[in-house]
Amino acid sequence: MPLSDSDRLLLDFEAGWTQHVGAKEEAIRAELDLAPARYYQLLGRLIETADALEYDPLLVGRLRRRRDERERMRLSRVSGVA
Repeated sequence: MPLSDSDRLLLDFEAGWTQHVGAKEEAIRAELDLAPARYYQLLGRLIETADALEYDPLLVGRLRRRRDERERMRLSRVSGVA
C-alpha cells in the first residue's frame, strides 16, 4: 500500500528532528496533533514498510539501526550478557 499523506508527514517531521532534541514532544503535539507515544508507535510501524524505505532510505535505515541497537541492548541486559 503506498504511503499516505499522513505517513509522509510523519517521516518528514522525523527527518527534521535529526539534529534537534529540545521540545520534540511538544512539537509532536502541536504540529501533528498526536500524543508522543502514538507518534512513536506509528513511526515504528511505518519504518517497517518498503514504501517508507523507498521514500527516505537514509532516515528509515537510521531509525531501523537505532531500533535494532536498542533491542540488542535490552536483550543483553535481560540475559545478563555485556
